[in-house]
Amino acid sequence: MHETALVRNLVHRVEKLCAEEQADKVVQVAVWLGALCHMSPEHFTEHFRQEAAGTCADHARLQIETSDDINHPNAQDVLLTSLELETEDESAP
Repeated sequence: MHETALVRNLVHRVEKLCAEEQADKVVQVAVWLGALCHMSPEHFTEHFRQEAAGTCADHARLQIETSDDINHPNAQDVLLTSLELETEDESAP
């Protein structure tokens, strides 16, 4: 349940940033997984795909960095490190 809440909050943040930038979709999401967040990259990907379905982040590529530093101040967290957004060019034919 903790994992679902972490990923759900991240997807909501991604949606908010996408809207603020007036982007049509998210091309790539880069995240950092803390050593104590209890998620492997595969587990994160599964949760992300479920939470992002039907959002601007649906089908986004994932770039996942993992940490093994249990003493890092964010060791229990999933951190958004970058986004690649795409906006349709309205002037294109």
